[in-house]
Order: sequence, then structure tokens, then C-alpha cells
Amino acid sequence: MMSELLKYILTHEEAFRRNRLPSLYSDFTPQKKTNPDGYAVNIAAWEQALNRAAKRGYTSSRGVRVRSGSTVSAKSGKMPVKRKKTDHLILRTDESLLRDLESPEWGRPVALGTVFDEAVRNNSMIPLPVYKTTAGLLQKKSQWKLIDPGVLSPWNVMSWGARQLKGFVVGSESDSAPKLQVQELVLIENLQEAADLAVKKATGGNSSKLDLIYSRESFVEEFAAILNDATELSDADFDVLLLYLSRDSGAIAYDGKTIKFKSADESAEITEQDTTIASIKTLVSTMSKQVTTLEAKIAELTVSAKMALANKNRISALSAVRSKKMAEHNLQQRFNTLMQLEEVYSKIEQAAGQVDMVQVMQGSTGVLRGLHTQIGGAERVEDIVEELREEMTKVDEVGSIMNEVGPVIDEGEIDDELAAMEKSDREAREKEEAAVTKNRLAELDSVKQASDEASRRARAAEDADSALADNIIDRLSNMSVEDRPMQAN
Repeated sequence: MMSELLKYILTHEEAFRRNRLPSLYSDFTPQKKTNPDGYAVNIAAWEQALNRAAKRGYTSSRGVRVRSGSTVSAKSGKMPVKRKKTDHLILRTDESLLRDLESPEWGRPVALGTVFDEAVRNNSMIPLPVYKTTAGLLQKKSQWKLIDPGVLSPWNVMSWGARQLKGFVVGSESDSAPKLQVQELVLIENLQEAADLAVKKATGGNSSKLDLIYSRESFVEEFAAILNDATELSDADFDVLLLYLSRDSGAIAYDGKTIKFKSADESAEITEQDTTIASIKTLVSTMSKQVTTLEAKIAELTVSAKMALANKNRISALSAVRSKKMAEHNLQQRFNTLMQLEEVYSKIEQAAGQVDMVQVMQGSTGVLRGLHTQIGGAERVEDIVEELREEMTKVDEVGSIMNEVGPVIDEGEIDDELAAMEKSDREAREKEEAAVTKNRLAELDSVKQASDEASRRARAAEDADSALADNIIDRLSNMSVEDRPMQAN
């Protein structure tokens, strides 16, 4: 029977097409020398498939369990959900992994040990003990990055297939794959993706500074499904994730209990206030869960009491009502405590906002003080303005003196010259207007002459037609009867 892991890989991984399975399940270790491209394609295919499968919770061998009653977020108000709790950032390489990858047709992948050796060599997978005890591993550049989009391109896969068909792939027994070692490997690609998503979720939007503070319990609750909605990160995953965020990326401060994401204007050192705030947030979340549980229990007891009455079972009905009353009493206590905690948290949030406001006001005061220092106070400004007025007065005086030194011009001559220019301009306009009028009269006279000529010709034509008609009538009246033509009988 095929495992869920293998079903996922064969269904979702393009590199695991049926025609490629013989090569992927064979010992392709000798290809590192004889066919490096084919070797790289197979290594990258296995590594990518295992990373993606782990991201969706298919690779864990710790004993997958369902976490009951977990919630998405205390702030979201969503109903409890159930998810698989399994490894996403850590891969255990053991016999169970080989069994899960075993194909009914091709058996177990022979070169899986080679895949993990290359991944460890290139820091795309790091043994868990090594990662926990060694800082700076991810800052070292690997000599050869295996998961490269170009490696699994269709051209590379086709080229490798063509060489294999030509008999290019050969090897020796000494180049066989190493035995698979039992170990736990940190999947660096999944780890970095989970960290990026967590930072984006925590710091994105209009989050207040209190929203950047978590207890470990609230952090686990908030980011459990950060990689996949259907599954949750395991406890081991969270250990690795918190180590990466605090040590390798520096996105948080973490003291084992309290987590604080760094903001742009504040250090991420954990203070006593931060620990208290994280505790209050955790307590509010716990109380909210208890309230939800008690409400569900009261509803269940109410149904039980009604069913007992319907069945005329008074004892069971009394027992259910008594339990319901106790649950309602406990619910009221939880409600009161929750309201007090939420009020305290609201006051803390308000006080934190006031601290920010006071800090901004204090900073603004310092800026204004510095600017006033540069200006020198109101008296200095008055002195500067007075000096400016004096200098402007001097400019006016210099202008007046320069005007007095200029040549004396007779104003009468200026008026006479201006009048002559106006007269010349007026005469030019009158001549231009007279010429335009003359042209228009000439055009009108020409039109009139043409009209008269046309009228004369029309009258002459009418007279000729009239004379011709009169002549014909006279001739007809003077003709004798004999001159008329004889009509036919």
C-alpha cells in the first residue's frame, strides 16, 4: 500500500514523472563524475520534494497526533479546530522514511543517503545538534546551491535523459551510495520561510507595541499553522524557529519564556514589563478558552436535562440541572475575571500609547529648542529685522542719488514728440481705412454693372421673343383660305 508521503510526491512534484522514477530510485551516485547535470537534477528533485512534503506535514515519523481544542487565535474569536501536530522544519532520516518512500514498482530509493550528504554539505539541511550548538552556519555561502530553479528546468531534464539513452551514464561499484544515517535534519528552506511569515504576521499592519510581545504559549498558539492551515508545527519545530528568529535573523528577543519582536524605533531587550504583559495576554487567552468550554458544557447539560425530562427520568434531569448550575457559576466567575484582565490590559495599552505620545512630545520639544538656539531668540530676530530695514533704506537712498546724476530732459519736447508720433499713427490708420473703403466701393460698383448688364440682356431676349411671336401671328392672320392646307377626307 502506497504511503501518504509518496502519494503526495507523485501527485504534486513535476520532477517525479513516471518516466523519471527509474532514475530517481536507482543509485545515481556515480553520475556525479560521469554526468554532473543528471546528478544535480536528481539531487535537487529529491531535496525539493522532501522539503515541500515536510512543509505540509507528510514526513514526520515522531508519531503524528491530533491536537484537540486548539484555536487559531485568542483575538480572532474563531471556534476551536483540530489539526495534525507534526514536524515541518525537521526531517528524521530513518527506516520509517524509507518505508514511506518505497514504491511498489521500483522499491526503495537507493541513493537517498547521497541526497542527504549533498544537502548537509551545502547547508540546505543541517543536523539538528549541529544547528543548535553552532551559530553563523547560515551566513556561510555554500559552494553549490542544490535547489536552483535552473537545475530542474525542462531543458536540463531532457538533456540528461538524452545522454542516459546514449549510454553516457556509467559508474563503478566503489562509487555506490552511502548508507542512510539515522539523524534529524533542519530543513533550512522551510525554516526561513516560516520565520519570514511569522515576522510579517507579527509586525505587519497597524500593530501596537504590545502586539509584538508574546509568551511562549501564546506564540505557539498564534503561529502554529504558519506554514499550512491543516497542520501545526511541532514542539521541536518551535524550538528551532525561535532559535533562528533570535540568533540567526535577530528578529526577536527571547529569554525562554517571553518573546518580543523588534520594532524600528526600539530595542528588543526583554524587560520586566514585557514579561508581565506577556503573562496577562496568556491569561486572557486561557480564560477565553475556559469560557468557551463552559458555554459548550452548559449547552450540552441543557440538552441532557431536556432529554431526561422527555424520557421521564427525573433523577438524571436533576443531576444535569445541578451540574448546569455549577457550570453557570463557574462561567460567571470566569467572565468576571476575564473582564478584569481585559480592563487591565486595555489600561496598559492606553498607558503605552501615552508613553509613546509623551516621548514624541519630548522629542519635538528638543527639536524646537535646538532650532530656537540656532535662531538666537526673539531679541536676535528683532535686531536682524531692524538691520534689514536699515539696509533696505540705504538701497533706496542710493537709487535716489543715481537718479539725480542722470541727464536733464525737457518734458515739453517729450510731449511734442509723443503728439507727432500719435498724429503719424492716426494718419496711417486713416489712409489704410480709406484704401479699404475704396476697394469695397469698387467691388460694389463692379457687381452693380454686372447686374445691369444681365438685366439688359434679359430684356433684349424678351423683346426678341415678343417680336417673333407677333410676326408669326400676323402671317397666320393674312393667309387666305386657299393658302391653307387641305384636310384629308
